[in-house]
Amino acid sequence: MATEHEDDFKDEKNPRPLDEDDIALLKTYGLGPYSTSIKKAEKEIKEMAKKVNDLCGIKESDTGLAAPSQWDLVSDKQMMQEEQPLQVARCTKIINPNSEDAKYVINVKQIAKFVVGLGDKVSPTDIEEGMRVGVDRNKYQIQIPLPPKIDPSVTMMTVEEKPDVTYNDVGGCKEQIEKMREVVELPMLHPEKFVKLGIDPPKGVLCYGPPGTGKTLLARAVANRTDACFIRVIGSELVQKYVGEGARMVRELFQMARSKKACIVFFDEVDAIGGARFDDGVGGDNEVQRTMLEIVNQLDGFDARGNIKVLMATNRPDTLDPALLRPGRLDRKVEFGLPDLESRTQIFKIHTRTMNCERDIRFELLARLCPNSTGADIRSVCTEAGMYAIRARRKTVTEKDFLDAVNKVIKGYQKFSATPKYMVYN
Repeated sequence: MATEHEDDFKDEKNPRPLDEDDIALLKTYGLGPYSTSIKKAEKEIKEMAKKVNDLCGIKESDTGLAAPSQWDLVSDKQMMQEEQPLQVARCTKIINPNSEDAKYVINVKQIAKFVVGLGDKVSPTDIEEGMRVGVDRNKYQIQIPLPPKIDPSVTMMTVEEKPDVTYNDVGGCKEQIEKMREVVELPMLHPEKFVKLGIDPPKGVLCYGPPGTGKTLLARAVANRTDACFIRVIGSELVQKYVGEGARMVRELFQMARSKKACIVFFDEVDAIGGARFDDGVGGDNEVQRTMLEIVNQLDGFDARGNIKVLMATNRPDTLDPALLRPGRLDRKVEFGLPDLESRTQIFKIHTRTMNCERDIRFELLARLCPNSTGADIRSVCTEAGMYAIRARRKTVTEKDFLDAVNKVIKGYQKFSATPKYMVYN
């Protein structure tokens, strides 16, 4: 019994060499013959490197920090707490600019005006006349230049990601697309043509027509095409509770637009703020009128508009103020009428492009069955035809589905159509 024990012990001291099968088995489990000793050595090296770093401190060039042995976190924290908050002021004038003894006239709101110098952290090239600056509370020295004050709700109006609508998705508006592109794209792509002729390019477009004819859709296609900054404003966003707030938002909107290289501002549902001026005796509409007058002034007032194109869309052009509509502010008025037969066929084809339809559907026949209908009505017909197919548990849409949908949407919903009303008003 004792001899067996001794043999085991011998085997542990001098293990037998591994054959190829054993090595393959160990490798499959990530345990090569030397893996444990290698891992142990790696761990020791890491620990040693950490020890060395802690003792000598990492080089400043690596992290931009001093060596950890020289850190004094307590005094740093105290210094941060003692630092005074800055006051916001406006630099109104620079005395002796570009010289050693330049001084700056600042205006701190509701306190006074001061002539001050620069702090240590600011260079003279950072500060310009008319910009907002941060000043300390003791000597009022300028410590930091501040960005222009623009309301966050105005900044949010900028369209960041491009819409996925192209001109091919706007059916039956060939003339309208041409007119729009002349105003928006030509001056940006070929400004030399206007310079040669000696005329200013048209700056504003009013799109009007019955609801559902593609006014906003075309604006989205324009935003997709141009590289210019696109700002979208819905008329009712500018109607604010307090006096002067709406006008201030319009000013900041155009200020932001002027800071861009080229900018398109799109006012949707402009009749919310652009209504003709009248006195109702109560003064309820005065604030809306002030906002509209600020837009009128920004479009073509005392200051040049710069490279800002303005698009407006409405379905009640008769209610707009004549001052807003005059040439110079809105040079082009583009009517989006009801699509004709050919256009309706094209709109049907656009909306059924992605649909799983049977072959040989007679779109022209369907277009004939939808007289006086808008693009939005036709889109509704296509959706409804898809619903009929889903109800019958089919995977394709047949022509009968489209005919049923036409009966339901065009004939059944006739009383909800806004087109006859538009015709009466305009």
